[in-house]
Amino acid sequence: MRTNRKGFTVLLLLTVFMLLAACGGNGSTKGTPDTGSTGQSTAAAKDVTLEFWTIALQPTFNDYFNDLIAKYEDNHPGVKVEWKDYPYDAISQRLLTSTASGKSPDVVNLNTEFASQLGSKGALLNLSEYLTDEQAKNYFEGIYNSTVLGGKAYALPWYTGTEVLFMNKKLVEKAGLDPANPPQTREELVEWARQVHEKTGAAGYAQQLVSKLFPIDGIPILNEDKTAAAFNTPEAEAMITQMRDLMKEGVVLKEDADFSKQIQYFSGEQVAFQLSGPTFINFIKTSAPDVYKNTIAVPLPTGKANLRLSNSMNLVVPQKSKNPKEAVEFAAFITNAENQTAFSKVANTLPSSKAAIQDPFFTDSDGSLEAEAKVASSQSLDKATDYMVGVPSASDINSALTRGLQEILMNGADIKETLNKVEKEVNDIISQGS
Repeated sequence: MRTNRKGFTVLLLLTVFMLLAACGGNGSTKGTPDTGSTGQSTAAAKDVTLEFWTIALQPTFNDYFNDLIAKYEDNHPGVKVEWKDYPYDAISQRLLTSTASGKSPDVVNLNTEFASQLGSKGALLNLSEYLTDEQAKNYFEGIYNSTVLGGKAYALPWYTGTEVLFMNKKLVEKAGLDPANPPQTREELVEWARQVHEKTGAAGYAQQLVSKLFPIDGIPILNEDKTAAAFNTPEAEAMITQMRDLMKEGVVLKEDADFSKQIQYFSGEQVAFQLSGPTFINFIKTSAPDVYKNTIAVPLPTGKANLRLSNSMNLVVPQKSKNPKEAVEFAAFITNAENQTAFSKVANTLPSSKAAIQDPFFTDSDGSLEAEAKVASSQSLDKATDYMVGVPSASDINSALTRGLQEILMNGADIKETLNKVEKEVNDIISQGS
């Protein structure tokens, strides 16, 4: 189970075209029956078999899903669910093949990036025609709206994750800072990092030079209709200038540090902070047990956009599902508060349901770093959004932005000239893909 892997873009455009070639309208039924704790419904008046696809969840979660499906079928006479699980890199080919043969699955597990891509091409059911406003409001707004395009919702949010701020308590206190009152914004984090550097000699943090640095500061990568670059702005110049200056000061390490490098620097107490997901804990617990004991977790400070980036999995209904009404109902059942809470407890993920997050599992801490990170992540969901470029050529666009940041921050290239160059490259990528 992973929420951020490459490889899905293989044959994606072909998949879309095949989906569109086979597309036809499905009648809508506004207001899918409520599927609360029991999932009871009288929606099915005929025998229906739903084909449900997930990504890399078998065999780890077989017991959970077998029980979930059995409960659903018990409360929905005439409905049977066939669960199939595929590796991440194989699901695009499977989707292509099944749709081309006229055997579309009914409910499919996709991440936000590709749900948005398929939705924008008309290959997914518009769930807004089936869900009530009350049902839509069950999910955290930022995460739900991540796959709303043109007022149409193309996915139901399922499990998610957010980054938190890990702090080396020893270094923070040595710098004269109070870890009980952590920074709330990126600006405050920079000031903390500067004070740590001045008082201890350690840097504040290391970071990877990736495209998400733009939306964190409220700088869109593409325009609203995804037809052109939108990041070449004075705000982007200011953001990059600040990063360059912080690297010169030694407040932020002057390096394009991938995850393994970040673990190394935090483990060696070369930095005081780490911006990462809770899986980071497993690595420092093994590589630096003393540092692990001195580490605490707090909600991630927000940038100028006042948001936190999540990394979500969703459930979608392909446009060619032969059972759209029942498919939406089943997807809503899987993602209701009770079932999201249960899945999070066995999978160590976060739910996208507002009600689910009220469970003591997400609010209580036993004082361990793992529990602190879980609570901090949960507290971040009200400002979470899955910001994705949302076009088939997203990986090429992200790579272009990364190269531009590397040229400026690692090699000293001119900021404006480089942004102009990357803007042209991104626009060429978009035009070639259209």
